[in-house]
Amino acid sequence: MKFENTGFEGLKADLRRLDDVMLEYGLVRESQWDYDRVTYDRKFELNEGVFYLRVQGYAVEGDVGANKALVQLLTPLLGKYYYPHGVEYGEGENFPKSLVTQCETILTNLKEEISAIAKK
Repeated sequence: MKFENTGFEGLKADLRRLDDVMLEYGLVRESQWDYDRVTYDRKFELNEGVFYLRVQGYAVEGDVGANKALVQLLTPLLGKYYYPHGVEYGEGENFPKSLVTQCETILTNLKEEISAIAKK
């Protein structure tokens, strides 16, 4: 599921500051990066299954591997994990309403904080 019109598209921020802000909301980068892309995930374990809120971005300047990059964010996603295949983000997935609402709240607050550190 895509969270359209959240305002994340086009937001640019310094990687190190972005890492800190994302972590405040439980979104971790861990080893999910390469030299020009990043992925932040937050895991939700519910009775209905395991879900991931995902925010991705790519470096418009610098190098993620060197921890010196300006990252442009993309549209946030919500996916459901299926063992052993992985996470599915399709529109045909069924997401609990309470989870969607929780993710929307997280993204609204997160966008506000990222906007404060964003580069124009």
